[in-house]
Amino acid sequence: MTIDALCQSVIEKLDTAHQGRQLVALSGAPGSGKSTLSAPLAKALTARGLKAEVVPMDGFHLDNRLLQTRGLLARKGAPETFDLDGFMRLCQALKQADHVIYPAFYRDRDIAIAGAAEVGPDCRVAVIEGNYLLFDAPGWRDVAALWDVSIRLEVPNQELEARLIQRWLDHGLDHAAAVARAQGNDLANARAIDAARLPADLVWRAASAFET
Repeated sequence: MTIDALCQSVIEKLDTAHQGRQLVALSGAPGSGKSTLSAPLAKALTARGLKAEVVPMDGFHLDNRLLQTRGLLARKGAPETFDLDGFMRLCQALKQADHVIYPAFYRDRDIAIAGAAEVGPDCRVAVIEGNYLLFDAPGWRDVAALWDVSIRLEVPNQELEARLIQRWLDHGLDHAAAVARAQGNDLANARAIDAARLPADLVWRAASAFET
């Protein structure tokens, strides 16, 4: 599937006559390519006359100090390390309000900053990307009920592990630490996501090239 084909499939599932904003969920494991895919998908939707913007879930990471207090810092990225209630309020606001301000996560600083991003009234489609958008667990499945269209990214485990190790190498960890971080946390989260998957409207597999 190409980006254009994915975009067309999304449009076919949206209510293009709807006057409000609609939500497209882009869900997948850490390292599955959500950030890589979300931007070109939003661009393609915009080119088709549906102004779209990317809204990452990562702004709702709990702060490291709070995670430390809760004994969860080593598990950052697991479902319990996000502000689920805050994320739910954002998704509801995106459905109901013309102008929405939300927090953004800066991976190089490992911190979320409040009020760092916004969605304006001209945005008709919010492409929301995150790990747990199709997660069959209390609270998360309530968020999933808000999606107008849902997309799951699927990546073979071997490829996923290689990507995650490279991510941490790129962030300055040595090879042993990168492997430990990927295997001890990220891949554990990936397994949890795979074990509690809600149905998706569309699937994007890693073998697909980002062709246009």
